Amino acid sequence: MADETAAGSDDFSGLGGFFFYMFIVHPMTAWILRPGRFERKKSIMYAIAFLAALAAIKTGLEIQQQGPNYYQLLDVTRESNPLEIKRAYKKLGLKLHPDKNPSPDAADEFDRVKQAYDVLMDLELRDVYNKFGKDGVANNKRYSETQFLIEVAIFYVSWAVMAFLLTMGKKSGNARDWTFTGLIVMLVVEVVVMTSQTNPIPSWMFPTLTEYDLVRMMHSIFPAFMNGCRSLGSYLFVDVDEQLRQFLLALQEQNKDMLLVLRDVQIGVQNIQAHGGGGGGPRLGGPAVGTSHIPVTADGGVASKATPTGKIKELQDRLQYSNANVAQAVQSLKTENKSSNLGFYGMIIGYIVISYLFG
Repeated sequence: MADETAAGSDDFSGLGGFFFYMFIVHPMTAWILRPGRFERKKSIMYAIAFLAALAAIKTGLEIQQQGPNYYQLLDVTRESNPLEIKRAYKKLGLKLHPDKNPSPDAADEFDRVKQAYDVLMDLELRDVYNKFGKDGVANNKRYSETQFLIEVAIFYVSWAVMAFLLTMGKKSGNARDWTFTGLIVMLVVEVVVMTSQTNPIPSWMFPTLTEYDLVRMMHSIFPAFMNGCRSLGSYLFVDVDEQLRQFLLALQEQNKDMLLVLRDVQIGVQNIQAHGGGGGGPRLGGPAVGTSHIPVTADGGVASKATPTGKIKELQDRLQYSNANVAQAVQSLKTENKSSNLGFYGMIIGYIVISYLFG
C-alpha cells in the first residue's frame, strides 16, 4: 500500500511539474523575453539564468526530498571497496546506535545505515541498486532488455509527441530542433548508462551518484530544457515570410501611387496635345535626343509609338502587370495556414492519459 501511495505521489508530482512549467514558467520566460523590455543580449542571458536557476532549485528540492542515497549515507563512493565500506559503517554505527544516539529517530536512522551497508556489501544487490534504486532492491528487480526497451519507448515516445505538439508552427522551428537534439542526447546517455556492465560514470564525476540517480536527474531537468528551447526559439525567430509580405505590400502601394501620378501626367499631355501642343512633338528616343534608334519589343516587334503619351501608356501597362503580380504574392502569403490550438489541448490530455496509464 505504501508503494502504491508513493507511486501515485510521484505521478501527481510529475503532472504538477508539467503544468507548473507550462502555465507558470513559460509565461514568465515570455515576459522576460518580451521585445523592448530589455536589450536583446540581456533578455537572452536573463531568460537562460532564470531557467537554469529554476531547474537547479527544482532538482535540488527533489534530491533533498528523496534523501541521501546509500553512498552518501555511508560517506563512501562508487569506487569504495568492501573494506572501506565496512570501516565507514562501523564508524557511523557507533555514532548512530540507539544506545548512544539521543535522537527519537535513532532506531530508524540506524536501520537505514544498516540497510545501506547490507546492500553495498553485496555486489549483486549493489549493482541492482546502482541501476534501479531502493525500489529495485525491494522488488528484487533485474535488468531485462525487453522491459528496459518498453520503459524507454514509453518515456521517450510520449515526450517526443508532446515536444512536437508544443513546437508546432514556423516560429518553433529552432525550438523543435533543439528539443529533439536534447531528447536524443538524453536517450543515448540513458542507454549507455543502463546497458553498461561496468560503472559507466567516471569516478571523478559525482563520485556518489548512481546510474539511477543520473537518469532520474536528466528526466527531471528535461521539462525545463524543453520550455527554455520554446521560449528562446520563439524569441530568436525571424519571420522572413512576414518581412517579405510587408515589403510586397509596400511595393504594391508604391505601384499604386506611381499609377496615379502617371495617369495625371497622361491626362496633362493629352490636354496639351488637344489644345495645339501638336502631335508632332519630339519622339522619345528619336534624333532630338541624340539617337536614331527605333524602340522594339523583346520579341523583335515594333514598340508602341515613342511619343510621350505612348511611353507613358507603356510604363503604365508594365506597372499594372507588376502590381497584379505583387497582389498575387501578397494573397498567397495571407492564405498561409496557421497552427491550431487543438494540438496544445491534445498534448495536455495525452500527457494526463499517459501519466495515469503508464505511471
